[in-house]
Amino acid sequence: MSILVSNSLARGLRRERAVDTRTADRQWLHWAWLPVVAGLGLSLLGIAAIGTTEPVLAQRQFGFLIVGMLAAAFVGAQQWRWMRRWAWLLFAVNLAFLVLLLIPFVPDSIVRPRNGARRWINLGALDFQPSELIKLTWVVAMAAWMRTTAHVKRFSGIIATMVVTLVPVGLIILQPDLDSALLFAPVLLVMLLAAGARIKYLLIIACIAVVLAPCSYPVLKKHQRDRIDTLIAQIVGDTRLNNGNGFQSSRAVTLAAAGGIVGSGKSESGALIHYNRLPEEHTDMIFAVIVCRWGLLGGLALWALAAIYAFGAFMVGVRAGTMFGRLVAVGIGAMVFLQLMVNTGMTIGVLPVSGMTLPFVSYGGSSLVCLWITTSVLFAVASRRSRGFDLDA
Repeated sequence: MSILVSNSLARGLRRERAVDTRTADRQWLHWAWLPVVAGLGLSLLGIAAIGTTEPVLAQRQFGFLIVGMLAAAFVGAQQWRWMRRWAWLLFAVNLAFLVLLLIPFVPDSIVRPRNGARRWINLGALDFQPSELIKLTWVVAMAAWMRTTAHVKRFSGIIATMVVTLVPVGLIILQPDLDSALLFAPVLLVMLLAAGARIKYLLIIACIAVVLAPCSYPVLKKHQRDRIDTLIAQIVGDTRLNNGNGFQSSRAVTLAAAGGIVGSGKSESGALIHYNRLPEEHTDMIFAVIVCRWGLLGGLALWALAAIYAFGAFMVGVRAGTMFGRLVAVGIGAMVFLQLMVNTGMTIGVLPVSGMTLPFVSYGGSSLVCLWITTSVLFAVASRRSRGFDLDA
């Protein structure tokens, strides 16, 4: 009798633990809903802004949004821990795509050059930009490496992460796409801080970088030096470059100022953008379109959505049950928010003009789909939070 009772109790305990495990393993009310909602808001804002001057492109962007959300639903439903096992393979495959872009004899029908840059692989209905996906696979690979604090407590471990990061950075610079490449450094710094790296080591590296940064000016390409010169001219009030190298930046600032507090509306802003001939108004300079059409309130709304996205991502990291999940969430939040900060900064004239797009907002199918897949990773991490915290998982 006692054996039967003990067996019955054991089966009951196993069932209870199974229920608890399922409850802890899949949660549907969590912080990752904030990035999802914010990402949707940014995407719809971008479609409306693109439609100000390019209604056909706005329709295509809406189609890309549907594809991105479907891809996100599929990825978010998977067990996210497989990412750690396959992190380095995914990273290596993405690096192979970056190498493919640089092979000179690859025909233009496969690698499509634009404005002298080879950044896109032709997939038929969609041009795939590997530098967009490498942001996610790099974050996942770095999280897999840094999940044990022993790797980042040593100065040699920090140097190792920097060396690995230099591989995609170098390949992206060769496309050439210096702007996207520079985004990796601050994101790596945020991830190292979250992983518990020693502050003194990071300060040493940061000081060395600040000292060496001016030395890179002579080796920059002419158009990159022109952007820095234009920014300095704008800061000191020199308008001589406004019709030359500073044309794009000065037009963006003028159109943003024309929006005032509440904006000029669709028709008037569309006319202003058309007659002022703002280059790349649906991609790099989309923030100027938003502020021109919806005014300061529109710009603040975009920043509020970006802050909600970043806050949700960081809270997913705080609540994650593993160091790996924490670092993935923090890296994603930092990547999206810093990219948005750089894009809006260049539009209002406080940073040099670059080719960096506005996340979720700028036109581009490859970027939008990759961003939604990235957001789904946050959702997967948050919905499967364990009860305790596993440092080495």
